[in-house]
Amino acid sequence: MDKRKLVTPEELKNAFREAGVQKGQTIMAHTSLSSLGYVCGGAQSVIEALLESVGDDGTIMMPTQSWKNLDPAAGVYWQEPEEWWPVIREYIPAYDERITPTNTMGAVSEMFRQWPGTLRSSHPARSVAAWGRYAEYLTKNHDLSDIFGDSSPIGRLYELDGSVLLIGVGYDKNTSLHLADVRAEYPGKHTVIESSAIHLGGQRVWKSYETLAVDGEDFPKIGEAFEQTGQVCHVRLGNGTLSMMSQRALVDFAVKWIGENRK
Repeated sequence: MDKRKLVTPEELKNAFREAGVQKGQTIMAHTSLSSLGYVCGGAQSVIEALLESVGDDGTIMMPTQSWKNLDPAAGVYWQEPEEWWPVIREYIPAYDERITPTNTMGAVSEMFRQWPGTLRSSHPARSVAAWGRYAEYLTKNHDLSDIFGDSSPIGRLYELDGSVLLIGVGYDKNTSLHLADVRAEYPGKHTVIESSAIHLGGQRVWKSYETLAVDGEDFPKIGEAFEQTGQVCHVRLGNGTLSMMSQRALVDFAVKWIGENRK
């Protein structure tokens, strides 16, 4: 017996409204389509419902990371034989914001990056895409080294006092917590050198850059603790759950939590 629940576009819009989505809001959305059950219209219906819910004065942003565009030695090609890595490194296509596909971001993000009117940031491995009033502001000048910091799209969302909407996913997918990584102080905090293929002067080049080392291993614990503050609105949708929260409240809480708990 099929245990999936059927979700219609109207139910999507009703659930978003119940979670607190309003016209004019700026929202970072993270989505797992399959966790909701069977969504009529799939990713397209989710995107259309989100855009309609915030309206022309609103903004939707999603992660569109292409983290396979990193040095294979970083572990991102663990499924391939190590002797292949030098060849993979040589032939990884340079990042192109209109062409480069997302890696494990889900069907909604993959469609969203190609959506008419959507802009995508220039980071070759950790990009975001945005649509609406603040799309250009959020996506412009995504510095190679400041992946998730104050000048990044995540930092700009904080400046705009935006919200986070988790659609069928948990805090392990909550990219905004990486801003707390940057701002918090903890004993193990350190930087690493990463490398990606980019276009520079019309040529493909292998570019190295220094950035904060993050892994998000404790994000579920941070989320569990933040839930206890009562600042998250939950709404059931199909087989999954929507979770809506203030990004500032989440990040400020996480900075303190990381400083007190992370080694």
